[in-house]
Amino acid sequence: MEKGYIAIDAWKIIEERFDPARVRSSESLFALGNGTLGGRARFEEGYSGPSLQGDYIGGLYYPDRTRVGWWKNGYPEYFARVPNSAFWPEVGVEADGERLDLFRAAAVSEFRRELDMRRGVLTRRMRIRLRNGAELQVETDRFLPLGRRETGVVRFAVMPLNRDVEFRITPCIDADVRNEEANYGEKFWEHVETEPDAVRMRVRRSGFEAAWAQCCTLDGASFVSETRPERVAESARLRLRRGERAVLYKYAGICSSLRHAPDELVGAARAAAAEACRIGFDRLLAEQEAAWSRLWNSCDVEIGGDAAAQQGIRFCIFMLLQTYAGDDDRLNIGPKGFTGEKYGGVTYWDTEAYCLPFYLASMGADAARRLLLYRYRQLDRAVENAARLGIGGGAALYPMVTVNGEECHNEWEITFEEIHRNGAIAHAVDDYVRYTGDRDYLARYGLEVLLCVARYWARRVSWSEARQCYVLLGVTGPNEYENNVDNNWYTSYIARWSMRYAADVSEWVRDHRPDDFRRICAARGFDARAESDDWRRKADALYLGEDRERGIFLQQDGYLDKEQRLVSDLDPAERPLNRHWSWDRILRSCFIKQADVVQGLYFFPDDFDTETVRRNFRFYEPRTVHESSLSPSVHAVVAARIGDRKKAYELYLRTARLDLDDYNGEVEEGCHVTSMAGSWLAVVGGFGGVRMHGDRLSLAPSLPDAWDSLSFRLRYRGRTVAVRTTREAVEIEVEGLPVELEVYGECRTVEGRLRIDRPTERASD
Repeated sequence: MEKGYIAIDAWKIIEERFDPARVRSSESLFALGNGTLGGRARFEEGYSGPSLQGDYIGGLYYPDRTRVGWWKNGYPEYFARVPNSAFWPEVGVEADGERLDLFRAAAVSEFRRELDMRRGVLTRRMRIRLRNGAELQVETDRFLPLGRRETGVVRFAVMPLNRDVEFRITPCIDADVRNEEANYGEKFWEHVETEPDAVRMRVRRSGFEAAWAQCCTLDGASFVSETRPERVAESARLRLRRGERAVLYKYAGICSSLRHAPDELVGAARAAAAEACRIGFDRLLAEQEAAWSRLWNSCDVEIGGDAAAQQGIRFCIFMLLQTYAGDDDRLNIGPKGFTGEKYGGVTYWDTEAYCLPFYLASMGADAARRLLLYRYRQLDRAVENAARLGIGGGAALYPMVTVNGEECHNEWEITFEEIHRNGAIAHAVDDYVRYTGDRDYLARYGLEVLLCVARYWARRVSWSEARQCYVLLGVTGPNEYENNVDNNWYTSYIARWSMRYAADVSEWVRDHRPDDFRRICAARGFDARAESDDWRRKADALYLGEDRERGIFLQQDGYLDKEQRLVSDLDPAERPLNRHWSWDRILRSCFIKQADVVQGLYFFPDDFDTETVRRNFRFYEPRTVHESSLSPSVHAVVAARIGDRKKAYELYLRTARLDLDDYNGEVEEGCHVTSMAGSWLAVVGGFGGVRMHGDRLSLAPSLPDAWDSLSFRLRYRGRTVAVRTTREAVEIEVEGLPVELEVYGECRTVEGRLRIDRPTERASD
């Protein structure tokens, strides 16, 4: 999808022409969700050309048996996949016996599709000529109500333009679907029961069940049931005169066994559909508009003077809000959200490293706490996972990829060695506690996670006689273009931090919450004094590579032995490297997939002075190919912190418009939803200068040259903090009790509204 195919608009994603080559990409970009349900924007009437019908229910998964060429001990038995479920929006249309199908149409003279992010509504308007000569105008509206999480709504209107036409309109729910990605090509669903208006299915092997029901109205027509197993269908015939319009309203109920007993599913789905039908389209739409308005009032980001940047950040926020509602600790954020099947819809370290800060600041402490509880509930599985890999004694290794706590990733260099994910989970606990001030979480849940993670690190390091210190061998850092390396700086740094943090939290809980401390010691067999001393001793003696001459931290042992080339030296025709180079060549090169050392500088800004950060950034960023969607945002934040606003802006646009402009040429597989949280970080953490400095919220806004202003809102410790910065000043408004903030390094107590003249900025050289 070339840059500019999607029209620039502050609040809408707009497609102004029909291009069969872009159908799959647009299905991703125009996807809808409400935190419980979601799906790609496949045309309601169906499409016989290249397409991916994808509708998903959060929390359901199919354990797809692991398929590898060479089995290694410790491999998981399966890879979890979110099942592609019934296509509930379907409205089949025949005009004078010919099926309405854009792929087979004689001509499409007008086409416009809009995703209105302000309201959460997808609309389409088109004029089409069928091969039989009938010209039709078609209008559709679709949404998934935020306030009715088990409901889907479609309005489908059709009008003949050049002659009278005999129509057959068939709203249906097609549950006979397969996943595009399946290790053995198996069908994930099996049929349970079908009623005239509802169908119930079961996910094979995992046992989850779901039911779909529909309730439809079409003025001047009556429906005849055409239901068969795995497909609910009602058909109506009507003749429309030229210029006469027929409007079908379709309401679907979509319920799963996560919220209902299996034998109650059909009744629940029927009730949801019937209730929506009773309320009616207009009132449901008004509810939807009000619900989205409330969300945007709490988390909108406004950029003045740069429409492309504005559209990009709103698209990212919109997709995040559609994906996770923050009200169920059984759910999490898959890398593609509800927009595709790649990565199985399961949970990665992206949640803690990238998504948690967004939900903390935008949806509040409760939503973020549930993300942490998701991991806490899976702690025993993480302990089992570590034991399976040979590290016992109550140590925990959280999975790289999971849906229920079990590891389901089967690439050895990631499954066994990308262990830095443990550190991201520990860091998220600290991030949450410092931002919210909720130390109760440490006593009730956090310490258990931290001590089991610290145990893992303490058992994973080994003593080097040659170096006379502890080392961390055989790991893969965030840079996945380096596998099985020794002493990856980022992994070692976060391991050291995690052990120290666990020891500090243990002391705090012991001193302030003794009952909880005794409970945890008994439940986890925790010898606090001995283990904490061991963690601190090993942390103090853990090797961290450094090149003192260059003043940089060494990404891993031997990194400087590689031929030192820059990304600017590469032939653009060789990019991305993973599609053009052999893996052997990639491993021997110095090129970095994503933030590695820079990831540590981003996570721990208080640990390094500005010059140290600048030296490391300027060494590593020119060697980074940014071939991970997670890469540009972290680099943008760090670039902004060191005053390199030009580089920060360049990388911000890349992350915020990654999918809209399809930088990686892969948006047809789904949007990069978890990395969209990084786009928010690039704006708020980068140009907004927001971070926690100790236990105090710190702000230091700066603007790239292309922007006239930047405004955003944060939920912080029971208050709403609204920030607006222009070239001249920063205005801060606090709703709620006064709050202590750090603004440009100066501590201030803010009550009501505060205006501060901005300091003169010096561009980075």
